Amino acid sequence: MSLTLERRAEAPAPAAPRPPVEGGRPGRARWVWGWVYTGAFSVALALAVLIGYLATGLAGGHVDWASLLGESVWSPTTGDFGALAMIYGSAVVCVLALVLAVPVGWSAAIALSEYLPPHLSRPLRLSVELLAAVPSIVYGLIGIMVIRPFVSSLGDVPGGDSLLAAGIVLAVMIMPTIVAVSVDALAAVPGRYREAAYSLGLTRREVVRSAVLPQARSGMRNAVLLGLARSLGEAIAVFLVIGRADGRLPRSFGDFVSSLVHPGQTLTTKLAGPEPTLAGTSGPHFAALCALGIILFALVGAVTVWGTRRTHGQAVKRTRRPSARLRTERDRLATLVRLGALLLPGTLLIGMLTILVTRGSSGFNPAFWFTSSTGAAGGGVSDQILGTLLLLATTALIALPLGYGAGILMGVHATAKTARVMETITVAVGGTPTILLGLAGYVLFCTAMGWDRSWLAGAIVLVPVVVPVIALTTAGRIRSMPAELTESALALGLTRSQYIRSVVIPYTWPATLTGLLLGLARAAGETAPLLFTATVFYGAPALPSGIVDSPVQTLPTHIFTLSQDSGAPEAVNQAWGSALVLVLITAALLSLAVALRNRFEGARWTT
Repeated sequence: MSLTLERRAEAPAPAAPRPPVEGGRPGRARWVWGWVYTGAFSVALALAVLIGYLATGLAGGHVDWASLLGESVWSPTTGDFGALAMIYGSAVVCVLALVLAVPVGWSAAIALSEYLPPHLSRPLRLSVELLAAVPSIVYGLIGIMVIRPFVSSLGDVPGGDSLLAAGIVLAVMIMPTIVAVSVDALAAVPGRYREAAYSLGLTRREVVRSAVLPQARSGMRNAVLLGLARSLGEAIAVFLVIGRADGRLPRSFGDFVSSLVHPGQTLTTKLAGPEPTLAGTSGPHFAALCALGIILFALVGAVTVWGTRRTHGQAVKRTRRPSARLRTERDRLATLVRLGALLLPGTLLIGMLTILVTRGSSGFNPAFWFTSSTGAAGGGVSDQILGTLLLLATTALIALPLGYGAGILMGVHATAKTARVMETITVAVGGTPTILLGLAGYVLFCTAMGWDRSWLAGAIVLVPVVVPVIALTTAGRIRSMPAELTESALALGLTRSQYIRSVVIPYTWPATLTGLLLGLARAAGETAPLLFTATVFYGAPALPSGIVDSPVQTLPTHIFTLSQDSGAPEAVNQAWGSALVLVLITAALLSLAVALRNRFEGARWTT
């Protein structure tokens, strides 16, 4: 049985200008519009800076685009720059990650939102969000310890560095993001849709299929896009497990299957390797690397356009009439499958906590938290903790208003076509390899503006990582807003700015907080951009004494540097202890924020 769902009412049209009222609404209206347009401008500015950096690199040397896109040989010594094998590697690891993560992620999200009672779903949801908050450098360490040996035994390949290992690591990384954002989209569906469907005699599976999923489709698709953007832009975790072998391209189906368990290369791992620092700032080698960045931008844009082409401007379609045959049996099977999907995220969480607790036991020692590091093998991580918190706090203060404003502009004011373009640009910025952000930030702040490595430059470089996540989750929440809220605003004669202040902001800020947490979780694990702009391994004071000339020490760069020294057991132990500290700090911040969000979100759960 199908349902005909009512269309969401359009946002109120612009009201006629009103005479100024002293201390009244006109001043606040200008403030609202200035804020939302500043948010959108920040996204466009980040994209312009990145494109300007890449265009300058392309102008400094000749790029043979035919060879770059059609050849697989990459050899700077002979002047051969073919990126086909890297494009193949990027496509394979992303497809593997989506194939593994999306079915499980969506099923787990439906189980959390529609099948479990609140007293079970809330702690499980918090656990999934904790997984989403685990920094990527920690996933890289676990990939070295667990996934590489698994692939090595599976394919009888020494070491286990492979495309399959990279795809599994990415799937584990993006699955919590897909679950968390999809749960937000499902929770935003008004309860009256479910009540109407149940009153027609539909089973739970039919209610989810006919009444809930059509309303949550946009938000769940955004969840996949966020996961895909993270997998396309991830560098460090993939860097540690893929093997970084150039020129591997299959010639047959048998070669394709074999290539999955052998080392490979992706666009991001090439850009995150040593070549960007060795290629200088001009010439054919640097131009070819900038061309890789352009290709990555094009891939992210193409995927985004494909994924959002039916998101806007279309009414909710009628669902196909379900068959009445074996309804009860199919409903039980769907319940079993969806609840079973929760086992994988639960197993991942338990497994990761077990590894962290057993390998990073030094992180439970208070002295490890409150003493300074004495090098690669001794001391604690107090300086790294302070540096990490300083960068995250500064990034959040800058990114939250900008991302929130951009999301409101996309969801409320922009037309369908404009919103689609803005969403494409936002996802493109979010999928940008962070190594490019670091290199662009280094050129802009440290070269053009004369700054030294500093905490402020590092925080600014991390802002484009966080803003797209906030903007997309906010816009997705606005699109799922109940029609009666907008209709009530229309009936009261609210202007657009009053509609934003009184209706949109109170309804969307819990989802915005989720986006902020997910963005900060990704920023907390970023290593590559901070290496160029903000951090040193040892010697910097715990708290900076200046603004633009004071570097800091951070946990992600500390872990990355120590993990490279795999031959020293003391360094590896320090890396695992630092990883446990980073996860505990992230979990504490996440738990506090989720408690605040749940308090203000209200009861939107199906019981």
